[in-house]
Amino acid sequence: MKSTIKENIEEKLKQELTIEEYEKFTLLLEPLTIQKKQQLVTEDRVCKYLYFVEEGVLHSFLTDDNGENHTIQFGFEGHWISDLYSFVSNTTATFNIEALEETTILAISKSNFEKALNDIPKFERFFRILIQNAYIQSQHRIAKNYSDDAEHRYLALIKQQPDLLQRVPQYLVASYLGIKPQSLSRIRQNLSKK
Repeated sequence: MKSTIKENIEEKLKQELTIEEYEKFTLLLEPLTIQKKQQLVTEDRVCKYLYFVEEGVLHSFLTDDNGENHTIQFGFEGHWISDLYSFVSNTTATFNIEALEETTILAISKSNFEKALNDIPKFERFFRILIQNAYIQSQHRIAKNYSDDAEHRYLALIKQQPDLLQRVPQYLVASYLGIKPQSLSRIRQNLSKK
């Protein structure tokens, strides 16, 4: 399902953009199509963009010292995704970002991000809300990882993103939940029996 950036911004701001504001902002964006398995961000380079997913799905992950990947976030239509620390601090990224299917995105560079904040007053508020919401979701996820068992985390995830299992491989869902794929298979089998 295609999601427009204008709808995303207006939903978060709870107000409409003027034609002039929207046109000024869209001039700062770079449309890209990313092929399945193509990486946008790698942990050995600085993340120079924020990405808005118009269509498709991305995931961010980190690789531990044993070479095992750990999924941190999925970016579906209407989501923003980046290695925010790298983007803001201009340091090498902690996370990799990769397409799980052909994905259409809009990218905004650091300089254009700063231009939007300076030239379009609503965008400073929009990005504050966006970053604030991302922080809250991150804190909520950490709390749920400590307080909920894997089955409850799985059920919450598929409630939030119903088509997840059709679009994301099971081993990445397991990684996101912090469990092994075999454990996720057992959870799914137990739920199917209920």
